[in-house]
Amino acid sequence: MAGNSQRKGAIKRTGKGNPTAGSGGRVKRGLEGRGPTPKAKDRPNHKVYKERNKAAKKAAARPKRQVAKGGDSEWVAGRNSVVEALRANMPVTGLYVAEGTERDGRLREAFALAADRGLSLLEVPRPELDRLTAGAVHQGLAARVPPYEYAHPDDLLDAAVASGEPPLIIALDSVTDPRNLGAVVRSASGFGAHGVLIPERRAAGMTASAWKTSAGAAARVPVAQAVNLVRQLKAYQDAGCMVIGLAADGDVSLPDLDLATGPLVVVVGSEGKGLSRLVAETCDQLVSIPMATELESLNAGVAASVTLYSISQSRRSA
Repeated sequence: MAGNSQRKGAIKRTGKGNPTAGSGGRVKRGLEGRGPTPKAKDRPNHKVYKERNKAAKKAAARPKRQVAKGGDSEWVAGRNSVVEALRANMPVTGLYVAEGTERDGRLREAFALAADRGLSLLEVPRPELDRLTAGAVHQGLAARVPPYEYAHPDDLLDAAVASGEPPLIIALDSVTDPRNLGAVVRSASGFGAHGVLIPERRAAGMTASAWKTSAGAAARVPVAQAVNLVRQLKAYQDAGCMVIGLAADGDVSLPDLDLATGPLVVVVGSEGKGLSRLVAETCDQLVSIPMATELESLNAGVAASVTLYSISQSRRSA
């Protein structure tokens, strides 16, 4: 019937009122190219992209160096102290001399060392120098030292990899005397350690006193801070290092240590208290230094020096 028939050539419409696509409709658009395939590093679901992104996040989360808390400069006061600081290559940023100070041999030597390093020399009123050095006995001369920039704990492992040697790291547990820290840094430099690890809290930091005691070694050996010493020691263990702690009642005597030639972290405790309980429990082995008598104990600087010497001898003969 005429009412049920469709006119020839009429366009069939869909329920939405759109014409059905023919060979030139949506199919044609679907056949159009999408351009060249993106490189693997630009495709979010590709393994290469994920690995690059993961590495970038890790680098962003681990700053290479961090400035010591507080952010204030330190002062080295006194003619002898300033000359020693300049000789030790301490990172001095400026030399301050009080007006009217007598130019003796020490002062002239300080000026010459400062000139060789291109340091600025400022002449200030004596009361101003008293204020800057917080009333220290400065003898008319003081040097300004910026805050120390600590390494990241992982940097110490990186230093070992760069040297092609098994890691050798010295960790200090509750050592509060900066002179002991400086002595340990000096020994670490002399016996081939790749760095020194210290806790952020309740421990000596790299102050001007530590710098001076290190006799310039602090410019060559990185010092890193750990938020939690036990956690960082475990991280070193996960990285393949063995952790030994120095203790008077150690299970192994230092001459009998058979871990010296491998990746090693040596933990030195404070004089008197020694290693804390959690640190001692974290160590893979407790090592004692044989003594001729039991009347005296070694301070942290001496204990680290003796141990590092023994380890260096073992590594040379291996």
